[in-house]
Parts: sequence; C-alpha cells; structure tokens
Amino acid sequence: QVQLVESGGGLVQPGGSLRLSCAASGSIFPISVMGWYRQAPGKQRELVATATPGGKINYADSVKGRFIISRDNAKNTVYLQMNSLKPEDTAVYYCNLGWATRTFWGQGTQVTVSS
Repeated sequence: QVQLVESGGGLVQPGGSLRLSCAASGSIFPISVMGWYRQAPGKQRELVATATPGGKINYADSVKGRFIISRDNAKNTVYLQMNSLKPEDTAVYYCNLGWATRTFWGQGTQVTVSS
C-alpha cells in the first residue's frame, strides 16, 4: 500500500507563490507517474500537471507558464511550484501516484488565493 502526504497549502494573495510537496511511502515512486490534480467547490477534479519516470511533463493549459512540477526520486517526493497565483486557482490540490493499473491519492491540501 502506498501513502501520499501533501503539504504546503495555505492562503496567498493574487500574484503570490506557493510550493506544494507530496511525500510517498513505499518503493515504487521512481517507476510511477506522479501528478497533481485539483478540485474547486462545485467542480469536477481536474488535472494540473503530471511527470513520468522518464521525465515527460504535462500541464493543463490553465497553469502553463505559471506552475512547475518536479520530482526527487531520492526523497520519494513530488513538488508543485505555483507562481502568479490567481483566485481561480483556489481549490483542494491532490497528489496522485499511478503505477501499473493502480492509482493512489493523497488527502488533499487547500490552496486559497484571495486578497
């Protein structure tokens, strides 16, 4: 079983920055696809960014140029650097690990962008 623990959420003003972290237990992190998703109130969960073990990275159009996903396989940790935050980025952000046919989710961390 894999456990994912997110941290780094909080309240930030528009234009500010936050960095989310997600630490994974177990040994499959280096061979897993890691991703960040988010869910705003009344909306469906949506993909924010993913990073494959081989280094391929994908971003949602809404965050391109503002967010950066990175992974540290030695620490079993994936990060999401969020810059130039907008009120519409307000959501619960979830870490995701995909390996073979299995998918694991973290508990989520709240990000609120407001003045």
